Amino acid sequence: MSDDPEEGMLGWDESVFRDEHVFEIDWLPETFKHRSSQMETLKYSLRPAVRGSRPLNVIARGPPGTGKTTATQILFDELSAQTDVRAVRVNCQVDSTRYAVFSRLFAEIFDYEPPSSGISFKKLFSQITDKLVEEDEVLAVALDDVNYLFYESEASDTLYSLLRAHEAHSGAKIGVICVSSDLELDVIEALDTRVQSVFRPEEVYFNKYDQTEIVDILDERVERGFNEGVVGPAVLDRVAELTEEQGGDLRVGIDLLRRAGMNAEMRASRSVELEDVESAYDKSKYVHLSRRLQELSDSETALVEVIAEHDGKRAGDIFDAFNDASGLGYTRYSEIINKLDQLGIIDADYTDVEGRGRSRELTLNYDADAVLDRV
Repeated sequence: MSDDPEEGMLGWDESVFRDEHVFEIDWLPETFKHRSSQMETLKYSLRPAVRGSRPLNVIARGPPGTGKTTATQILFDELSAQTDVRAVRVNCQVDSTRYAVFSRLFAEIFDYEPPSSGISFKKLFSQITDKLVEEDEVLAVALDDVNYLFYESEASDTLYSLLRAHEAHSGAKIGVICVSSDLELDVIEALDTRVQSVFRPEEVYFNKYDQTEIVDILDERVERGFNEGVVGPAVLDRVAELTEEQGGDLRVGIDLLRRAGMNAEMRASRSVELEDVESAYDKSKYVHLSRRLQELSDSETALVEVIAEHDGKRAGDIFDAFNDASGLGYTRYSEIINKLDQLGIIDADYTDVEGRGRSRELTLNYDADAVLDRV
């Protein structure tokens, strides 16, 4: 037996990873497990489009990290590759207004971006519908994270334009899949009655994965992403356990595996140990927070920072500090508070304050230091 302590350690040009891209959020698995009933409902809704008819509308709901986006992307990729259906997924975290949604549709349909200014929504809309009718194409639109359109009060106008397109331009055939991770949002109830009357969606629910399912799904990532023998059963079970603690959000488990692998490499180890998982968890458990903060505007981020720095203080004190930092007034402040509350970053509850009537009490839903580290 060798006494060399460096025997069995990673060299500079070696890695525990076979393919690190497997741990990216946009990687699509070859086998999509434990979602057969949800996929069947989505296929049923999209099938009319293959026959040249308008597809059925759908609401796909469920907690974060339960496969809603992956299911939609897999089916849309199949439609684009195997049929003449035009299938476009719009990320509403990024495109959170009606104009932005239709600009994304324009770019996908025409293969170039619309002018950044000087073109009205009406013209943008008519160019899209003209093209669909001219090419005799059916358009399937997935509004991913549609809850962000509701946060910006843009959902009803956006859906109205999509669903009434055939009235504005005879022959236009558009169906919509609304994907939402906000379980407190009743999508239909929150829409204007003019939209409710034409939406009438199929509903599909993506329940959270249990620990056995999490192990099964992550095992494919381990086999494809790590070299053989790097991650053992005990490590994978612990990752699954911690993932289940975070609501079964697979994004936590995927990020945890990647960070644990990086920790192993930092130790020049050829295998991931439990200590690598435990130290990685301090960051991976905030994967939802990091993503939500990345999508905020500068003024929204500024208010989050003020709230974190003044955690536990009165709403009036927080507004004063925000006003000093941004120069924005109370109306915009109140709008941002509502959005942060809907995103689950804060709780903004009304309370009765003696001598002052009702006041909002602002509470962070995350550790203040974790928030400040990420803004």
